Amino acid sequence: MSFLSRIMVLKSQAHFSAGVYNRLGGASGNVQIEGSRKKKAVQAKSRVGLLIVGFLGVYCVIGGRLVEYAIRDPEVVSSILPPDRLMASRPDILDRNGEVLATDIRTVSLFAEPNKVVDADEAVEKLATVLPDLDMKGTYKKLANRTSHFAWLRRQLTPKQQSQILALGIPGIGFRPEKRRFYPGGATAAHILGYVNIDNRGVAGMEKYIDDQGLADLASVGMTSDQPLEPVRLSIDVRVQNIVRDVVVNAVKNYEAKGAGAVILDIHTGEVLGMASAPDFDPNNPLEGAKEGWLNRMSNGTFEMGSTFKTFSLAMALDTGKVSLNDSFDATQPIRIGGFTIHDFHGQRRWLTLPEVFQYSSNVGTARIIDIVGMDAQKDYLTKLGLLTKMQTELPEVKMPSQPKVWKKINSITISFGHGVSTTPLQTAVAGAALVNGGKLIEPTFLPRNREQADEVAEVVVKKSTSDDVRYLFKLNGIKGSGRNADVPGFNVGGKTGTADKVVNGRYATNLNFNAFLAAFPIDDPKYVVLTFCDEPHNGEKGQNIAAYTAAPMVKNIIARAAPILGVEPKFGDDGSAMLVSY
Repeated sequence: MSFLSRIMVLKSQAHFSAGVYNRLGGASGNVQIEGSRKKKAVQAKSRVGLLIVGFLGVYCVIGGRLVEYAIRDPEVVSSILPPDRLMASRPDILDRNGEVLATDIRTVSLFAEPNKVVDADEAVEKLATVLPDLDMKGTYKKLANRTSHFAWLRRQLTPKQQSQILALGIPGIGFRPEKRRFYPGGATAAHILGYVNIDNRGVAGMEKYIDDQGLADLASVGMTSDQPLEPVRLSIDVRVQNIVRDVVVNAVKNYEAKGAGAVILDIHTGEVLGMASAPDFDPNNPLEGAKEGWLNRMSNGTFEMGSTFKTFSLAMALDTGKVSLNDSFDATQPIRIGGFTIHDFHGQRRWLTLPEVFQYSSNVGTARIIDIVGMDAQKDYLTKLGLLTKMQTELPEVKMPSQPKVWKKINSITISFGHGVSTTPLQTAVAGAALVNGGKLIEPTFLPRNREQADEVAEVVVKKSTSDDVRYLFKLNGIKGSGRNADVPGFNVGGKTGTADKVVNGRYATNLNFNAFLAAFPIDDPKYVVLTFCDEPHNGEKGQNIAAYTAAPMVKNIIARAAPILGVEPKFGDDGSAMLVSY
């Protein structure tokens, strides 16, 4: 039998045996087959269940991590600021005529992902070719930290620096878009505008004022965006501001002074048209300026204002009605009180009328007058004029005046001519404006304000007749007294000088002066007050370091250049009708 035949026979026998078996025990076979099927179904269900549980576990872990990142403090997630904060807009700041004083510009900042940096040494060397002032040691430390996923390397690059760094092709280095504050005028209005920090948040000046009005709160909760905001318009005129700063900076240089400052104030609205303090700084690079430049001496520095205070002493005396312009006072001899001697710098050694007391700046005559007024009335008037309280204005940098804890008669006398009370130059100008505008004290503002709005906040502090008398005294001193060096032909400048000895180690130093000049123009119908000061001059005009040869010429320079811009028309002749003719 062949091999294939045997295979066929065996196969037939196998089929026969299976049939016999099925016939003999068919029920048992069916049970076994059915059990096998059920077992396989259970196993399949178990496997599907395990898969479902596995997927649910994975999704729960993912969801948990998402919730964790959602509620975690952003600084824990990453040290980089969110994009909405990096690109959040600040409003432009404009002058009263719409000229841009501060605006946002787009820039980029350089960052690294240290865990992706291949060679930290090489990366630092390459970056130093573009950024010569790079802190190589500190940068290497950041880049070599393999556990770190983010580190700032340099904020606010120029477009040129960005393109040069891109060309280096350093792995793990990237750029993040930001906004940077730009001040087109540089230091022109530094102390008014202030500046912002690296994250574009206001730190000083009107920049901080804007943040304090709610911008900072919106930014903190992520409600700011990169959309342009409504500009903030200021009261200052950038043309006038440039003149004021130029005069102030030159005064520090030419008079070899420690500092100087000036302000132009609208006496009817309280608007500041221009204000400067020197030394100053460039708000585009505030950290590069000297620390001396950060101090706004006009509003955040207090000084004994010297004989400018005689304006307030004589005004309060006239306002009480206890003295008049026709009264005379004994100035023949110095006054001795409490171990101190009060004497005159330019003593006339005779009886002086009240206008002469002002014209010759007599300490003795002023002391006689204030003795008639009385110490209580003196304190009340100085408080009403805002010279003993903190000034209210938009600038955050405002210092509280200082005064004796306990007033005695000697304090009352020395304060009458400007020693013993320290005030800010700006609030002195504001009080001076009240004495020439009809008697209304108007708090200063760096925002636009019209006369109607000013009248709503104005407080009457002296009678109109007193204001008329003060204008007369200013005019007299501008023609015959120490204010002659501030006169500008056609603009009729009147005012009062003040030369105060500086306090050094608790004693008055006769060789160091603080000089000030409080002026108004045109004095027949005043529109503006100008106050200048020069701190510790050493090279005044004609070798004199007193106010008449330092602060007064500053006023003259400012008015001569700024008056035409402010729209003040010059008048010549006794009645103002004469014309200046040139041939």
